[in-house]
Amino acid sequence: MTSVHHTEEMLRLSAQGFDLFLANNLEAAVDVFAAEGQDSSPFHLMGLGICTFAKAVLSMEPELMDDAMKCFTLSRYGARKHMKLARSSTSSHSFLSGIEWEVLHTDATVFLGLIHAFSGSYKGYLRCLYELNSAHSKFNRLFKKFYSNGLAACATPSQATPAASRKPSEGNLQYTETTPAIPIRTPGFFARWTGLGPPTTSMPVLGTITNPANGPVEEFILSGAAFGYGVLNLILFLFSTNIRRVIGFLGYSHDRPLALKALAVSAAYRDVHGIVAGLVLMTYYGVLLFDSGYQANRKHIIDQYWGTLRVSERHPKSCFWILNKAKIQRTTGDPKGAIVTLQEGLLQCGKSLLQIHALLAFELAWTLFQCRRYEESAQLFMDIIKMNSWSHTTCHFLAAGCYVSIGRLDKAQTLLDDLSEIMNKRSKNVPTEVFIKEKLAFYKKKHARRGGDPKRFVESMKISPAEEFAVAWNTHAHADKEAALAHVDELTALTPPVDIQTEYMTSASSMRQPGRLLDLDTPDELAVRSLILGILHRTLGDYVGARKLLHGTLKHYQNADTNSWVGGATHFELAVLDMKEGEWSSAAVSEGGHAKGNTVLEVWKRAIKNAKDTLANARGLRTREKGLLLRLDSRMVMLREEIDMKTKQLGISDI
Repeated sequence: MTSVHHTEEMLRLSAQGFDLFLANNLEAAVDVFAAEGQDSSPFHLMGLGICTFAKAVLSMEPELMDDAMKCFTLSRYGARKHMKLARSSTSSHSFLSGIEWEVLHTDATVFLGLIHAFSGSYKGYLRCLYELNSAHSKFNRLFKKFYSNGLAACATPSQATPAASRKPSEGNLQYTETTPAIPIRTPGFFARWTGLGPPTTSMPVLGTITNPANGPVEEFILSGAAFGYGVLNLILFLFSTNIRRVIGFLGYSHDRPLALKALAVSAAYRDVHGIVAGLVLMTYYGVLLFDSGYQANRKHIIDQYWGTLRVSERHPKSCFWILNKAKIQRTTGDPKGAIVTLQEGLLQCGKSLLQIHALLAFELAWTLFQCRRYEESAQLFMDIIKMNSWSHTTCHFLAAGCYVSIGRLDKAQTLLDDLSEIMNKRSKNVPTEVFIKEKLAFYKKKHARRGGDPKRFVESMKISPAEEFAVAWNTHAHADKEAALAHVDELTALTPPVDIQTEYMTSASSMRQPGRLLDLDTPDELAVRSLILGILHRTLGDYVGARKLLHGTLKHYQNADTNSWVGGATHFELAVLDMKEGEWSSAAVSEGGHAKGNTVLEVWKRAIKNAKDTLANARGLRTREKGLLLRLDSRMVMLREEIDMKTKQLGISDI
């Protein structure tokens, strides 16, 4: 039998390992988890599995997944053994004896499912669904048991969060004396085997702000139940539309708002679930703010992000914390602050966790690119190549694009020449590499048509190819006014002139000199220029000009040869524009502006209908594209969810 003090000691020791991991010292964390005498502890095996899994994912080293799978399998086996032993013992905390091992057992099952998914095979996906099905049902039951009254009374990072008592857990606590009992149904025969037990007295209400968990074991249980429910529902939401249809047919459903609330409740705790929940929340909110284009309640998301980030300050030197702080700075209009945060973070973190170091460098490179500091960005993209083995082609291409932007064509050509050798070494091309190959072939063909030296095809690149990647990464949508205006001036200076007048393009600023070839002489290039200008105008607040330019993009796209991704991307950007225009027009109506007889609700109905129709067009075009547009798939899912959320907020049901 495992005593509560032994369990708490295992939790305490494993927490030391996670603290080292979050302090960017992966090797020291592994040493703690694999220490002699602890290498059979299910908690330590879980920690060792998480470290190995993280390293495998970040470094793209699939062979490490086998080691991680072994750790999670042994952890699950050990948790099951402790569960069986606990059934015949008296509970040493406020819950059913052994429930902590049920939580750990289900944690291991979730990670095993994720490992199967990373195999990329149909067999792997089937095994993933099998594991997640088991975890989903268990965490659902745990969540309903511990949070049967909902989450309104629970602490989250964005509201008052009293620290959980660090006193050891004890049996027969006085919770039942201070908290009214909750009437619940008596579980049936299978409840004993699921770990939820057959208590005839109702479970006390624990885990609220006024009645927090008592000791690390209870904290682990309550935090784990909230985390498991939240993360699994969020995973179901993030599946592509087609996969969600399949799993919906099998009876799965997701509740994104409740999932995020559950993760926030978990993030308020100080156990490993709370740490991971905070990272999941910040990652999700960061992606949502940066990539979705429109948010139904942007202020709420930002408040939640900052609240979670403040809780995570318990590990201020963590590369994960630094990365997420920079992301929120960048998405809330402070790219210069994000640059400082990332630069200081790279110095502070050193290279003890090289894969995370690469993530910081990648974020910094894109932020510098957003601020038009192209030479620094190029240097960082090249530095990233030395840090990992999975992004060499992309980083070479982006660095070359940066050098094109500042006119260092010799350097750009050298990098582009190196690309062919790099891609030939790979047996399998990822979607971005397919796109890169197509772009290189496109510019070689253009340069040959114009009679240029085949070894100098970079001279025919008038729009940096990195700018096209920046569309998929949504970089232009977050440019500050200075950078956006400089970008507009640069693009409108190219020939032929843009035949559209806007608030920021009042007359043709480019003139073709006699005997000189046009800078842009294909529909592909004209479409890309118009698309980027449309996004920049929307960023600058000129919605009328943005719509003209985006519709102009679709006209050019009809005759495009290589840039098949532009059509879907343009429809997506138009859907974002529909929602932003709806927001602006509804505010104008509310303030008594040019209402034209419309009510706020009518304005929103029209905007939402247009956005949904336009997004459907984007999804339709996405099925024909296997290159860059694949990056937009998750953005479409998020935007559709935000549109649906706005529809619910307004109480609209007839669209």
